[in-house]
Amino acid sequence: MDLLPDVWRQDYWLPPGVTWKDMDHLADSDRPQPLDLLIALPLALGFVALRFVFERFFAPPMGRCLGVRNRLQVTAAPSPKLESFYTKRSRQPTQSEIVSLMSLCGKTQRQIETWFRCRRNQDRPCQTKKFGEAAWRFFFYITAFVAGLACLVDRPWFWDRSECWRKYPVQPMERAHYWYYMLELGFYGSLLLRISVDIKRKDFKEQVIHHLATIFLLSFSYCANYIRIGTLVMLLHDSSDILLESAKMFNYGTGWRKTCDTLFVVFAGVFLVTRLVIFPSKIIHTTLVLSMEVFEPFVGYYLFNTLLMVLQALHIFWAGLILRMVYKFLKGKLEKDERSDEESEAEEEEEDKGGEENVDRDGDYCWERSKDTLNSKLSMLTNSCVLNNLTNHRASVADRMRKAQ
Repeated sequence: MDLLPDVWRQDYWLPPGVTWKDMDHLADSDRPQPLDLLIALPLALGFVALRFVFERFFAPPMGRCLGVRNRLQVTAAPSPKLESFYTKRSRQPTQSEIVSLMSLCGKTQRQIETWFRCRRNQDRPCQTKKFGEAAWRFFFYITAFVAGLACLVDRPWFWDRSECWRKYPVQPMERAHYWYYMLELGFYGSLLLRISVDIKRKDFKEQVIHHLATIFLLSFSYCANYIRIGTLVMLLHDSSDILLESAKMFNYGTGWRKTCDTLFVVFAGVFLVTRLVIFPSKIIHTTLVLSMEVFEPFVGYYLFNTLLMVLQALHIFWAGLILRMVYKFLKGKLEKDERSDEESEAEEEEEDKGGEENVDRDGDYCWERSKDTLNSKLSMLTNSCVLNNLTNHRASVADRMRKAQ
């Protein structure tokens, strides 16, 4: 029972020399209250509902305008035994498991491997789903960025970072900044609620850590009245996310390669500058160094900066992925997002080949088109060899006739 009061000890949340009574100088509407965070839950559920409407009614026509089309997929032949193994055991059976499945189902190794490859491709997200997710995030980020910029551009701390700590923590909170915080908190809460059904990417674990760290950072900074520096952190992050999601949208479309490449290059530059230069040199420097000119370190100071360091570590991780993409782009081999869904590149290639495969009446796959192509090439090669031999033979006969004369 005594644990809850200990959580709100003033030496945890307030700098030395400041008490909760000092915070009473602020009106209730100007003072961040921990109970205010409860509004984030209905906002998160509201975002989930709004996203459903957006992806159902608005994203499809946008996708058609950009030429988003789903790939043709070959459906795996019905096989209850293989389906049971796929859903309950593994999506990628080992060699020994394939051998046991061969005897169990009466199929060849190639048929088993082909069935599992085709079944995995069926579970891969379609282009329209990817586009819908990217479009929703783009819609939110651009709205949040414009709204955040509008409510910050005329504030003194937007231009002078030392203003973030003037009279801290007794700083009145404006309603615009309150809603800016709550909407961002609700949005990241909705991402966490939907993460199990969203497209699973290679950095799934890092995404979970990012969402949790962001929610905890927003919640803590709100309660500790780090509103001013918190709004700058949110605005800085939204600026590059807009470009990332817009590049994805054009990437999923048809005929927009140059636009996608241009947006990607701009995004890479903005991300590297904002996350690896401005964020550590301006934001973290402000919270670590400039804040010490106003107050001495306390528990909240260490916790807030630790969370910022976690974000910075994630920035470095994602910067590595982006630099890999830049390297491929410069080599002319940029084909997919490094954060693409979990199917390997080999399986992507197999899926493309799968579109050229035919299915016989028993559901087994054959490669008649590949055989026809191979036979055609062999026929051309044979004809070429026969013609060359005939030409050489005629030349040698003519040679002998000239010598005889």
